[in-house]
Amino acid sequence: MMERRAFLASALGAAALASYEAQAEGAAAQRAAAVPPPEPVVWPVVGKVRSGITSLAGHTDTVPDIVGRIGTPASLVVFTEGNHLMALLSDEIVGAFPAWARSQSQYADLDMGNVVVVTLPQPIVVEMVRTGGIALGNLTLDVTRASGFYPDIVLGGAAPLQQLRKLGVLEPQARFFSRNRGRALLVRKGNPLGINALGDVARTGARLAQADAVEAGARAGNRAAIEGLIGKPAADAFFANEVEHFPGRLGITHRDVPEMLARGYADVGLTQYHLISYWARTFPTLFELVAIAGAERFPVKIAFGRVIDPLRRRAAGAFEEFFFSRARDVYPRYDFARMADDEYGAALRLD
Repeated sequence: MMERRAFLASALGAAALASYEAQAEGAAAQRAAAVPPPEPVVWPVVGKVRSGITSLAGHTDTVPDIVGRIGTPASLVVFTEGNHLMALLSDEIVGAFPAWARSQSQYADLDMGNVVVVTLPQPIVVEMVRTGGIALGNLTLDVTRASGFYPDIVLGGAAPLQQLRKLGVLEPQARFFSRNRGRALLVRKGNPLGINALGDVARTGARLAQADAVEAGARAGNRAAIEGLIGKPAADAFFANEVEHFPGRLGITHRDVPEMLARGYADVGLTQYHLISYWARTFPTLFELVAIAGAERFPVKIAFGRVIDPLRRRAAGAFEEFFFSRARDVYPRYDFARMADDEYGAALRLD
């Protein structure tokens, strides 16, 4: 019986691959007909820009992953993976925090006018802390206690938080606060290739974009989820036409995925559901979300880590109290899953 099943699986896999190859020429013609806009994706400015100062905001000038003011004392510094920026940096959380702090007698004396948030990929966040700096082109920022640009709180997945614990940066226990809805597919507006399910990616010969080795955990998670949903042979076909590089980038992060579709380097993107939902809302004339059946079976959770002896201890304590009082309700508004009672705030041991 096992030999018969193996033979059938092999035969069906070969037939599927032959079908994919037979449709490749037609898929190429479809892509040629779907001419993408030549303009780059220009990310919106997050937060309020002080009036009366020059603002350089455009495709080449925007620094999207550090929010706040550098050069003046920070009220609080949060280092985090950027995949939940739409919720964290919303008016309901970071936007509402200063007013909430002023309304609390125990925190009313704190100046919360400069909350600095770093939303870079998690491996880069770990390296910033480990090496004590980061270079943005010609500008190098010192990530040290002496500079003040040093985290009081780190939000992220289990693995990077555990790495920071081993470096002696974090306390031994973190708290979970969000769970996503698994992965989804990003397509161009109008879905020109007619991609409505995972099998359509290989069937149409669509070129795939996903975060690469810069975000290795995300990449491995993507692969595990797709294999879990459709099996290894079909997953191999799904990933067969992945685009691993594109002009101007040495690595591909999540933010590069929509750029690749907008510039015509790829036809479909794979990443977390809430990210694609955010991109489709932010750029409604460029993108659409395609849900993946069963994707919620493969969620990703992130946690709140406390830095040992933070530079701004009271501000960090105030933010943790405020954050956990509302994140459970706010995150589902940005297409995260709603956490159960036993999940929200649950302990994550980092040792």
